[in-house]
Amino acid sequence: MTAYAGLPTGTGRNAGKWRTSANGSASGADPTTETTPDTRTSPTTEMLRTSEMLQTPVPFETGTPEETPAVSVPPRRSDCIADSAGGLTFDLVDCGTAGGADGSWDAALVLRGRGANSTLDEVRLPLVPAGDGRLRAVLPSTMALPEGRWDAYAEVGGSASAATPGEPDRLLPGILDLRSLVDRRPDTDRPSVAVRIPYATKHDNLSIRSWLRTPHAEAGELRLSDGVMTVQGRLFGASAGTGALAEARSRRHPSVVRTVPASVEDTVRDGATGHHFAFTLAFKELVEAWQGGREPWDLWLRPAPDEEPVRVARILDDVPDKKHIFTYPVQPLTCSEHGTAEAGPYYTADNDLAVRVAPAGESGDDEPN
Repeated sequence: MTAYAGLPTGTGRNAGKWRTSANGSASGADPTTETTPDTRTSPTTEMLRTSEMLQTPVPFETGTPEETPAVSVPPRRSDCIADSAGGLTFDLVDCGTAGGADGSWDAALVLRGRGANSTLDEVRLPLVPAGDGRLRAVLPSTMALPEGRWDAYAEVGGSASAATPGEPDRLLPGILDLRSLVDRRPDTDRPSVAVRIPYATKHDNLSIRSWLRTPHAEAGELRLSDGVMTVQGRLFGASAGTGALAEARSRRHPSVVRTVPASVEDTVRDGATGHHFAFTLAFKELVEAWQGGREPWDLWLRPAPDEEPVRVARILDDVPDKKHIFTYPVQPLTCSEHGTAEAGPYYTADNDLAVRVAPAGESGDDEPN
């Protein structure tokens, strides 16, 4: 597995604590301390390992489109196994024969888009008997699932459990096996990256977080020291070239862009061969362009001067929502026009990498993404 040391933990019993890095460097909230996320021991993975590798992960949905709460009806639960290629297998438990009164068979697992995907056609997967009173549906990695959040339902012929006749049942999560997602290393020459992560929502329902990126820049190691951030990662679906740039774009003022040189090379790093990138961004560059208030800056990678920029994000693991899980200390800086500011990286609600600049003491998260 890739050894990323020093994952900062954001909430719960480990709030404010830091792990000691693999090289023995300091672990603490000191803003000059180098900090690096550890994909080997993400919160979801720790829970899986603690209870024999198979437990339902906690819900992480703050700042995301709202789902419709489940109505009080006899629940249906579905176990779900994720494979490293991006496929999902759903097993509905305690379904009995599940056939219609006339002996006919009509059952489907229904995925309905939420938020921006709510206008899309729903995705229907056939449910077939799998023995022991189970019904099984498979979402293969070769089947496209548009990026977004998808709520899972079961539509079973002859079912009397639906809150509204003719409507499918909202599914609850059973055992979610995400072990194959912990250390995914797809071929960097593949044209796109598809990721599907099943998770429990805040209403304790089953949903799927889907990403489909073409191309994709996967953020890996982040290092913070003395107002500077160094980012390393892997590039998918784009070629390495000379003259690569990293771009920081102001979300409030899209015409304001700051660039720094980046390297994109075909190398072996952490045991993986492929297109690896790296760049170093001084927060001072953003603070000097800061126009007051809370201002997020989105990070992009331009592999070569004639290539389109690629959004930098972190999606190749088992954590569906990193915003409040992977947290980093802010760095204090002085702006010649607006006074003292704080700057630091964070992951958005879409797991994209960004930097927030805010007045000193006001860097709390109030951004919707």
